[in-house]
Amino acid sequence: MDLISLLSGWGWLPLLLVALVLYKWVLRFLFGMVIVPQDRIGLVTKKYVLMGPDRELPDGRIIATKGEAGYQAQTLAPGLYWFMWPWQYGVQMEPFTVIPEGKIGLILANDGAELPQGNILARRVECDNFQDTERFLSSSGQKGRQTGLLTPGTYRINTFAFTVSISPMTDIKENMVGVITTLDGAPLQSGQIAGRQVEGHNNFQNIDAFLQNGGNRGLQPQVVLAGSYYINPWAVQIEQIPMTTVPIGQVGVVISYIGEDGEDLTGDTFKHGNIVRKGYRGVWMEPLGPGKYPINTFTMKVEGVPTTNLVLNWANARSESHELDRNLSTITVRSKDGFPFNLDVAQIIHIPAAEAPKVIARFGSMNNLVSQVLEPTIGNYFRNSAQDSDVIAFLSTRKERQEAAREHIKQVLEIYNVNAVDTLIGDIAPPDSLMKTLTDRKIAQEEEKTYETQRMAQEKRQGMERETALADIQREVVKAQQSVEIAQRTADAAVKKSEGEARSMKLQVGAESEATKIRAEANAEARRRQAAADAEATKLTADAEAERIAKTGAAEAEKILAVGRSTAEAYELQVKAMGDENFTRYKIMEEIGRGNIRIIPDIMINGGPNGTTDGSMSGLMGLKLLELADARKEIAPDAQPATARRVPITAKSKEEGK
Repeated sequence: MDLISLLSGWGWLPLLLVALVLYKWVLRFLFGMVIVPQDRIGLVTKKYVLMGPDRELPDGRIIATKGEAGYQAQTLAPGLYWFMWPWQYGVQMEPFTVIPEGKIGLILANDGAELPQGNILARRVECDNFQDTERFLSSSGQKGRQTGLLTPGTYRINTFAFTVSISPMTDIKENMVGVITTLDGAPLQSGQIAGRQVEGHNNFQNIDAFLQNGGNRGLQPQVVLAGSYYINPWAVQIEQIPMTTVPIGQVGVVISYIGEDGEDLTGDTFKHGNIVRKGYRGVWMEPLGPGKYPINTFTMKVEGVPTTNLVLNWANARSESHELDRNLSTITVRSKDGFPFNLDVAQIIHIPAAEAPKVIARFGSMNNLVSQVLEPTIGNYFRNSAQDSDVIAFLSTRKERQEAAREHIKQVLEIYNVNAVDTLIGDIAPPDSLMKTLTDRKIAQEEEKTYETQRMAQEKRQGMERETALADIQREVVKAQQSVEIAQRTADAAVKKSEGEARSMKLQVGAESEATKIRAEANAEARRRQAAADAEATKLTADAEAERIAKTGAAEAEKILAVGRSTAEAYELQVKAMGDENFTRYKIMEEIGRGNIRIIPDIMINGGPNGTTDGSMSGLMGLKLLELADARKEIAPDAQPATARRVPITAKSKEEGK
């Protein structure tokens, strides 16, 4: 195969490449040609020096700035260079130093002046962001960690002279503050826990300005708010803490641990601490209102003081949300009679906003106020109060003791700049044995009341029954009175009727009229006496049943006696009028007539012996007597006694009978 045929195909490409490599090496060795690409930097190492006085680096130096052998401070930017023969210079191609977004580059100088004693960071010198190594060294740049840093970007850094470390930016989150501690600077002043206030360092992003303005190493009074910062972590340490929140209903009393001693604003009367203006060391006179504050809690303290009414419970099972009473418990007291019992108390207090700094200056915190003043004051008051009374009296005078406790505690707390709003006594738990005694006593008292109520009810019931009985008896009395009146009227009617009949009978028979009158009067008197006896008996029945029975019997006896006397008197008058023989005959005939026994026929009239006139008159007299007996029987067969119905035989009738 000839050369033309070879070149006519793809076989010419390897030959061309070989020719180019030979050409490059020829130029490299003959003319010292070096080509630095666009994305590289050439780091030069000089192997030896052919001539000249400065052929060796000074002691302690590793970077050559005057042509000495070794690592060269001068670098090669992208481009073409000549006379860099490979036997004298070594050229190392390195990529650019790139600092990405959100990062910073921390610089460690491998060469330079020694750090002054006490410094841990090399101060910044002008060197084009560490891209001009020769200028850095000639400007007395110090070796070691640098205060300066690289922000995001691309740099041509001589990595022989500087080592670059990538670190994240400082990011302070929302509602957080960054507490600063610097690692370099002047020592802290005597008696101070933090450095003095320094301005002009742009939130510690320019640490060289901070150091030049006299910044102290250690804790700083300034804080960094939420955001992203180019802060050198070799110079500054940051601790993020939450912002200080003063809730609604409270004020924040600031206690500063740093600053100069300020003038005490409380005067000579307040002996419990210094209250100073803002910015001085001590308790600040002006408290913070509700809100969020970027407070450095390492140098200051914000003590929250409630300005609303605050309830504190001395109870085992109850605690408020503020938890200031979490260590308070039920108060155990002992009474005068030696009984221990438990007492729950609630105290309501109020601290004015203007008085809050004095309270904190006196006690340091609200917890100290509760433990040092409120707890012993209230506990001892109720213990002393309980010893002056027994348990029963303490329970019964709870309202008065609560009012007395309110006034006493109010006077005590005014001394401590605290307003006592109210003191409330809660549950009182006497001993079980005493409670059982009280319960039994109360039950007995209630039972006594119950029995008394029942007794009164029984008395009322008895009274009601008595009145009912009286009413019933009164009804009977009225009925009896009505009966008496009816009987009286009946008797009067009977008397009238009898009088009429008597008059009629008087016309017929004088003797019969007189007897009828006597009989009517006797019947009226008997009925009157009977009615009186019945009324008296009814009245006595209302008082007592036994007495009623007795008096009823007496009345009946009196009635019988009266009837007997009347009958006897009637009989006596009839005997006198009729004679013994005729009266006897009359009685016999009356009994025969009452029995309806007819001895003589109605149409038979017997005459006397031998038909004499005397016999006829005797027969007529007998018939007349029978008619009179039947007439009296029809008038009042039941109301009149048998003796009263007998017709007395007058002298005329006797003469006629004869």
